[in-house]
Amino acid sequence: MRQAESTAIAFQARAAASQRWDAIDVARGIAIAAMIVYHFSWDLSFLQLIGTNILQVPAWRWFARGIAGSFLMLAGFGLALAHAQGFRRAPFLKRLLKVGGAALAVTLVTYFAFPESYIFFGILHCIAVSSVLALPFLRLHPALTLAVAAFCLIASLLLTSPALDAPWLDWLGLGASDPVTNDYVPIFPWFGLVLIGVAAGKLLLARQETLGLARWRAENPLFKTLVWAGRKSLPIYLTHQIVLLGILYGVAQIVGPNPTPACRQICLMQNGNPALCPSVCSCILQQVPERDLWQRLLANKAAGEDNTRISRAAQQCMRQNPPS
Repeated sequence: MRQAESTAIAFQARAAASQRWDAIDVARGIAIAAMIVYHFSWDLSFLQLIGTNILQVPAWRWFARGIAGSFLMLAGFGLALAHAQGFRRAPFLKRLLKVGGAALAVTLVTYFAFPESYIFFGILHCIAVSSVLALPFLRLHPALTLAVAAFCLIASLLLTSPALDAPWLDWLGLGASDPVTNDYVPIFPWFGLVLIGVAAGKLLLARQETLGLARWRAENPLFKTLVWAGRKSLPIYLTHQIVLLGILYGVAQIVGPNPTPACRQICLMQNGNPALCPSVCSCILQQVPERDLWQRLLANKAAGEDNTRISRAAQQCMRQNPPS
């Protein structure tokens, strides 16, 4: 009797898996919102509207990795659900072409916008390739899938070699040094998270709770907004940076760059003790906060009175913060 009930539940779960889940879209919508927050902060840093370089802040780096990881696990999870009743070739190829085409578009756009650090294997590239690599695991036991996932997660620690630093192998992620790029999500270790998503999806399909989760529908405005964002995740990903950079670039033209990076750059050029610059610049900027003045200094266009004012402020701050 229990076996029959379990079989019936599994059948109903697989049938429900083929439908769109609001719960999955909410999760994807949360990931999209987090991505926008990160890129907004990155843009502020890139345009020097804030004094912090978020790429140098460990918490921001882990935040970015967490966002990428959530997208990859959701991609694996969705793959397991979409093909729970057997491999559906036409929908798979349609999605693959859509994601792969978007990845190619990202490469082309960033190649012209940031030729020194264009994106050649970012999150979309990884999702497209991983979707193909994950297909055999749809038929394997979740335990074996999780074992391979664990190997992928540690492979970059065990198999890294300078011999794999060739540009055409950078997509693997096993080189001794990371390439210069604005978004780098190589197969190792990130494919491991896709496999975790696949295994989680298959395990969930065997549980009775799956039916309730599959039938849950968003009702309040917040969840409905997240569902919408989750279902429009690809176009939002492709367009949000254009909108953010466009707006913030306009703001930067009005208010000018934050003076903190300029002050620290000048401090580093004139002072042999970089550890002193943060505290000294914090002091100087309280006395000389004008943004345009610091940009004139960097461009060697400052007037004599500007140099005098900065020099006096620096001397006073150095007395307050003497080198140790």
